[in-house]
Amino acid sequence: APAWLRRLCGHLLSERLLRPGGVQAVVRGVLEGTDGEISAAVVAGAGAEAAALDWKKCDAVGKILAACPQQCLSLEDYYRQVCPQILDLLHIQDKGAARQFQRVATTTLLSMAREQPQLAERHLLQPLLAPLRRCSEAAELALEDLTAGAVLVPEAELSSCVEDVLKVYVVGNDSSSLLLGSLQSVLGVVFSLYSFAKQNVSYLRSPCQDILLWFLEKAEREQSLAVLEGLARLSSHVPTLHPQCQLRVGSEGGATIVVRETISDEDEALYQKISLEQCHMESLVELLSHCQKSGLAGDFFIHCLKELTQVAVEDEAAPNPAVEPGGSLLELEQYQARQGRKLQVLQLVAALCEGVSDTVFTDIVQVQEFLAAVLQRACVHPAQGPGAAAEAQTLAMAMGLVAAVLGGAVQLKSSDFVVLKRLVPLLEELSRTYPEPLTQELASDLRIAILTHGACSPGTVGAAADGVQGRKPGVGARSPPGIPGGGRRLPSPRHGHGSPWAPRDSSKEQSTFPEPSASAALCADSLAPAGLQELLVSAYDPQPPSRAAALRHLASLVTQRDPEALRLQEKLLQVFLENVQHEDAFVYLSAIQGIALLSSEYPERILPVLLAQYECPAQGTEDAAAAVTRMKLGEVLMRVTRALGDMVFQHREPLIRAFLRGARDPDSALRASSLSNLGELCQHLGFQLGSIIQEVTCCVTAIARTDPEAEVRRAAVHVVVLLLRGLSEKVPEVLQDVLRDLYRLLKHVATAERDAATVLHAQLALEELDTAMRRVLFPPQTLEKKIVVLP
Repeated sequence: APAWLRRLCGHLLSERLLRPGGVQAVVRGVLEGTDGEISAAVVAGAGAEAAALDWKKCDAVGKILAACPQQCLSLEDYYRQVCPQILDLLHIQDKGAARQFQRVATTTLLSMAREQPQLAERHLLQPLLAPLRRCSEAAELALEDLTAGAVLVPEAELSSCVEDVLKVYVVGNDSSSLLLGSLQSVLGVVFSLYSFAKQNVSYLRSPCQDILLWFLEKAEREQSLAVLEGLARLSSHVPTLHPQCQLRVGSEGGATIVVRETISDEDEALYQKISLEQCHMESLVELLSHCQKSGLAGDFFIHCLKELTQVAVEDEAAPNPAVEPGGSLLELEQYQARQGRKLQVLQLVAALCEGVSDTVFTDIVQVQEFLAAVLQRACVHPAQGPGAAAEAQTLAMAMGLVAAVLGGAVQLKSSDFVVLKRLVPLLEELSRTYPEPLTQELASDLRIAILTHGACSPGTVGAAADGVQGRKPGVGARSPPGIPGGGRRLPSPRHGHGSPWAPRDSSKEQSTFPEPSASAALCADSLAPAGLQELLVSAYDPQPPSRAAALRHLASLVTQRDPEALRLQEKLLQVFLENVQHEDAFVYLSAIQGIALLSSEYPERILPVLLAQYECPAQGTEDAAAAVTRMKLGEVLMRVTRALGDMVFQHREPLIRAFLRGARDPDSALRASSLSNLGELCQHLGFQLGSIIQEVTCCVTAIARTDPEAEVRRAAVHVVVLLLRGLSEKVPEVLQDVLRDLYRLLKHVATAERDAATVLHAQLALEELDTAMRRVLFPPQTLEKKIVVLP
């Protein structure tokens, strides 16, 4: 076109653009007919080219809108007139044109942010994020002028704001410092909204999660770690939701932000605060579970470990003003703040260990940083005091991990040894300053192995690697002399006064190899395959991780119905039963799982053995240990009951008889456990209880009225709750002979019982009974249509 025509068209276009509604009119005029062209191109088989042309046209329009026309008096006036109209383009309701208008708005906003960052932040980003900033902790709210429950951000406005942020930041995908900085100011509110949506049914959960993950991915690693620390309430890098603001469920599936109501009850306020913190912690762990491939979760985990070490150092250096006389109130507040921060860090580390620990590290560098954090903590804070056992076990696992890496668990390169050499100063300090001699020896041997790139690997390194990997000594690692067929087995971390490898008293400790009964059981059948024999031997490994791993592998063989494992089911049962008595929770829970799987496969053979063990504990054991073992067996029986389902009816009488006998045991904990198991069994049986209900009722009534222990009386009343809950509408039919006795018992407990929890159980049972009887006496009215043919 001629130059005069282009100037005239540009002048007319700019004049129309500055009028009210001009931006939308210009965009509609330029993009008019694009949908029809795309449809025709798709029919012709050129859909990709047409779509690309459409996006180019949208980008061109966006760049035109970002440029200030010559006839405009000032750039400030242009942005003031045009920016609100650009934000309105994000809210176009026409589905056919919405995608194009959003593309134009996003391109224009990003172009303005690059060209004029200050004006773009003032006229675009601040209005875009205004609903979120309004309720931020950094905002100055005049809450004294607002009543409790007043709406600060309506549901529609909040939902529209979150969607606009998703369109501009995530879909636009421009990671400039201006956009990241503006989004960081509202990330705390977005995270609170994400945590709230996670606990409720809301469509805001997915967009909030996408926004948070986009920022954590696009920001620099240090910035992302600082944001995560702020979301965990360990720093003030991220302004969170204002403490006087509260999220509530919206009527349309979204959320509203209102002024928090004042809670007069201190216990209720504390409960809500702790629940909210726990919810935020779980949401943060779930968010980090999506960041494991990028390595962010591992870096944050290591950051938390270093923070824990730093907090411990500060805690030791600072005196306790509550103990020392003359301490000021300010010192006491600072001490309480340090203790609260320490608890927060401990809670966060525990949540990360539980939620993302399986695949948290992605490379050798992160493994090295993790080990350095643990070793640094051991150097600064040796295993002493009440937490010495846990500290020593953590150090044992860390050093065992180093040994496993050096022993061939990971294929190492020369560059990997360069990374591992960063651990040498810490290992050298441990070998000189740690109070336990054997730990000093292992640290020195690990240092030698790293410096020689594994060429010189002393005996303790191979033994420690075997303990972590759970394999037989002498396989894949150098094994020191000491026992036939392999390396010297290291003692369990639970022995030796807090040291993971301290010498043990042979008069009090078990053998490092299987017990005599287990050895006889293993050697009785020489036809067992070598792999299965190795698993059976590892089931008596002195290291709890190795023992638990072997037990879980044996349980998986039962699940897979391995023929060799099923042929040795009696030996497997014996192995599981002996490991149930182990004191480590990971070991005995693995054994419980194995027994439950084996019993669900062969209940007729296994259940009699379990019931005999439950009713008559092994001779020679102390009363306390026997009671603990019987409670573990009770858990096994209940797992078998759940697995059998309706088939448990044929084992009804021996199970109930065993639990009734357990309810008369001298140990109060065992009595409560037996009653709990009895209640769950009655709930499963339902209408199949039959005449046994008389015995159950008499037992429960006598215990609830006469037992001296509150927890046992509580369990007896809970049996009634489970019984009524399991029968539901069949309560009058099944319990017709004992219903009056149960009702009198519950009324007696509700009025005469001193224990508040027992009274609560009785009230719950009365509510269950009331609901069941109302359904029987007042059935719901149903409308029926009847057609009668008159003669």
